Amino acid sequence: MNGKEACKYEYDENTGRLRINCLGCMYGASIEDNEACMSRVIDLILSLKNVSSVVLAKEREYEYSGKQVEMLVEIANVINEIIEDRLISYSNLGPDECLRCYPDLPSRLQYIVINLMRRDPIGAYVEITREIRKINIRMEKHPACYKCLKRYKNEILEILRIKLEKTRLIQLAKPHLSGYHIGDRSLYRHIFMPAIRPNFMLTRFMVTPPENAIFIERYSVGDVNVEIYKMKHSAEYFYYAIPPEFTLDEEKYSVLDAARRYMAAHQPKTPEFVRSERVREMFFNIGRDMIRDVAKQMNATLTTKDIEQLATILTRYTAGLGVLEVLLMDNNVQDIYVNSPVELQPIMIFHSNYEECKTNLMPTHEDAESWATRLRIQSGRPLDESNPVLDTEIEIPGGRARFAVVTRTLSPYGLGFAIRRHRDMPWTLPLFLKAKMMSPLAAGLLSFLADGAVSMLIAGGRGAGKTSLLSAVILELLPKTRIVTIEDTLELPITHFKSLDYNIESLKSRSVITMIETEMPADEALRTALRLGDSALIIGEVRSTEARALYEAMRIGALSNLVAGTIHGESAYGVYDRVVNDLGVPKTSFKATDIVVIAKTLRSADGLHRFRRLVEVTEIRKHWDEDPLREGGFVNLMEYSGKEDQIKPTDTFTNGESEILNRIASYVREWSGNWQAVWENINLRGNIKKTIVEYADKLGKPELMEAKWNVRSNVEFHLIAERLKNENGYADPKEIYNEWLKWFKDAIRAV
Repeated sequence: MNGKEACKYEYDENTGRLRINCLGCMYGASIEDNEACMSRVIDLILSLKNVSSVVLAKEREYEYSGKQVEMLVEIANVINEIIEDRLISYSNLGPDECLRCYPDLPSRLQYIVINLMRRDPIGAYVEITREIRKINIRMEKHPACYKCLKRYKNEILEILRIKLEKTRLIQLAKPHLSGYHIGDRSLYRHIFMPAIRPNFMLTRFMVTPPENAIFIERYSVGDVNVEIYKMKHSAEYFYYAIPPEFTLDEEKYSVLDAARRYMAAHQPKTPEFVRSERVREMFFNIGRDMIRDVAKQMNATLTTKDIEQLATILTRYTAGLGVLEVLLMDNNVQDIYVNSPVELQPIMIFHSNYEECKTNLMPTHEDAESWATRLRIQSGRPLDESNPVLDTEIEIPGGRARFAVVTRTLSPYGLGFAIRRHRDMPWTLPLFLKAKMMSPLAAGLLSFLADGAVSMLIAGGRGAGKTSLLSAVILELLPKTRIVTIEDTLELPITHFKSLDYNIESLKSRSVITMIETEMPADEALRTALRLGDSALIIGEVRSTEARALYEAMRIGALSNLVAGTIHGESAYGVYDRVVNDLGVPKTSFKATDIVVIAKTLRSADGLHRFRRLVEVTEIRKHWDEDPLREGGFVNLMEYSGKEDQIKPTDTFTNGESEILNRIASYVREWSGNWQAVWENINLRGNIKKTIVEYADKLGKPELMEAKWNVRSNVEFHLIAERLKNENGYADPKEIYNEWLKWFKDAIRAV
């Protein structure tokens, strides 16, 4: 590549983006480090006029945007004004007798404005200030030249100084000019901090944490280093991620870029291939072979570990979602927000420990288009101006995520993304105990209700944990139970349930948001589910026409197992109001609901922290006509105590006055008319969950709280209860617990 090619640039008139090719350039690619680069950029700004971002592309891309480019534009404007006003022209310098008073002034001004101001504006300002001092001395020493020198000072040099002092660059540098010498670039390094990315990436990367940010924590997620900072004078934190692709040496960059260019030229075009579940595996294998071959051709020495690392990075930016996958790999990241217009602000996240955080990752318009295209292909759903919303669930390395995407015409500024990261494994009741979302008694009650074949709605606001709690309730069913799920966006971890040998069938209905005509409406999907055999029925979210079909099925007795679903609502009455008034279910049909469970996201007194809690377990009684609230149709079995920060049983529950629990008991010979036996069974279930958490903490084995162990524990609990009943005629709760604990300890030792 010759020098001319190295200096070529590309300019986008629509975005004002200037990209300069610095590959092969002897001066490097840094405005702050190299005066030749600064001069080249300012020359192009003078020529192109409207520049909003500058990219210097070498092995990495260095992007200057926002206020940094504005500072360069201000300097270019000053130079342009000086030239247009002919401020330093010979005609403006006055008669020849004045020039004899300071013969070097014309050349000095030409040097400062035409040369120095382009490559070192701070140096130009310092030189102008020095020239003013020199003229003041000359005025004292040469009274005959006083008038001419005063004119030079007031009408030329002072004007130059004032013009520069109005610029942001000089204002930032001015307090630090003591002892400054021309050519010193240290001040520029403090002022200009480009976003850096490898040249195969689209996303920009903030190379340093914010100034004055307070370091809080450092941890690793795979090969990604994460640092957390507290923003000074702000309530939010800063999430600083350092993916391995930003720290590769030049040799690895060259190999990776060559492999990427080859892969880009041979990427598959068929949607069937792109949708394939094995596409990542295929890309990884092809990429690994490609990197090995390229490294050999380039005589690059790479270990097996290096090749695996580069293949993983290559797959992430070809078959994957790029930098989004870096964030989604972190178990602490719960939500990701990419607001429109995407290129104007960094990606925002919600962190499980630090809540709302800014990140150092700044996507581009090309990023957003790439993500949207991949989501369209993988979901099979449209996203365009006629269908401006896309709601889908996809598998990503390390877990699953739900994507809600908006574009024009709904979003005036183009593409925007809201991403909800689901846990890698399903939530379980022991995990909720560990997170303090519920008490052991509440966990025991939910387990008892799941076994009792009730109809249950789990309600709460967005992000309250409704779907996670629904997953935990499903895991209280024995794997042999036939389960049919209906969802418009697949959020339940069906794959994990199947891996645990659950007898489960998943149905996907038409989204009420996107209304894809090729998908089956929710009410028809529900009626289809009822024809798929006697089964527990799980509705991902009750929010449209399926509500009527669901209550119709419950009222005619078509369901003899657990019926559970989620719904938006802040209380039992809020759920009733939504079902009856919003979804059009007849009032008396609502009586088919047995239990409403309310989960909420609560805030701390200072308003800075949020936490999820189970706040109500309400039974729906059947003897009311018009208003269940006034006629005693809602009876709380458990209520949240803010003072104790946990959910507590009500007198109705402890005294055995629950109609739903007594109805369940009436169908079991050992429990019928024996509230004490029911109470002991609920407590037994809760104690088992509590013991699992205690042993997981004590042994440092958090996997004991995961779905695999939870299912094994439930199965063993039922088998022990059956065996003791057959042996003794009655299964004593204490004996069940002791036998279960013996099994649990033996199972842990066997691992």
